[in-house]
Amino acid sequence: MTRDQLAGAARAALGDGRRLEAVERLAGGSRKGVYRLTMDDAATAIAYLWEKSENYWPAAEGDDDLTDPFSPGVGLDLFEAAHARLGSLGLRVPQIHLVDRDRTHYPADLAIVEDFPGEDLMDLLNRDPRAAEPTMARLADALAAMRSHRAPSFGKVALVDGGGTSRATSCENAALDFALGCLAEAASRDRRIADARDRLEERLRGLAAAVRPRVEYSVVHGELGLDHVLVDRDGNPVLIDIEDLLYFDVEWEHVFLQLRHPEGHYRRLAVEGLDEDRLALYTLTQRLSLTAGPLRLLDGDFPDREFMQGIAEHHLNEALALVSVV
Repeated sequence: MTRDQLAGAARAALGDGRRLEAVERLAGGSRKGVYRLTMDDAATAIAYLWEKSENYWPAAEGDDDLTDPFSPGVGLDLFEAAHARLGSLGLRVPQIHLVDRDRTHYPADLAIVEDFPGEDLMDLLNRDPRAAEPTMARLADALAAMRSHRAPSFGKVALVDGGGTSRATSCENAALDFALGCLAEAASRDRRIADARDRLEERLRGLAAAVRPRVEYSVVHGELGLDHVLVDRDGNPVLIDIEDLLYFDVEWEHVFLQLRHPEGHYRRLAVEGLDEDRLALYTLTQRLSLTAGPLRLLDGDFPDREFMQGIAEHHLNEALALVSVV
């Protein structure tokens, strides 16, 4: 990415009186390019680029199927729908300065949004837990607002808010289909999963069968780590990486939070009354997803390969522990 490529978009977003001084690619994005734009008066903004060359994931069948709640959250439409829904619930999300889906300024879908150049919430919590407490409390309130919202059906927010429906008959069936796909993919790449495939499939089907029917769908971020929460000047949590936003079982969110964070961090966001059967099914599902996904990502040219291999190895071993024969 060069400065000249984004200069016109930056001026349109932040004012003609400013000149783009620098463009810096930020780490962390695997499906879109994320760049900090710095103007000649030191004002900054973030550019999101949904361009094929910025997506490290090898293409797979069904990637564009919005009726699958677990298809990749890629694209400007998903971002805008998620942004609108979270904003309607009173949550802090980056202000949008510019949306360019006509490719007037750049040959790919582009959004320029508000920048928060300080620490993310995970870094702040690790560095100074006391300073992070007010933001963590506000994040718990934000999650309560998401949890309290009720949607007419489950699936991607962009799909449901547009009047569509998911192809599965329930959240648990959608998760089972997803888990079985992840199991097959992981088994094709790792002998240990292949050797335990029958036991893992039997376990998944048993967990799914134990789930009681429910027709309540909350707003779920889908990949809520504290590194996907920024902090504004007033200490408010700001949600980013929102394209996977779903209407789904709230247990899906809390399983991810538990898998992603130490118990001491998760305890601040924990809630009572979650369904144990759904938690069990979604735990194994996400273990398999966090095995298969990183292994597939490593088929491409993702740069931090050791880190991604470590994620796959950890969750592979945790999945196997759930069906270990004593």
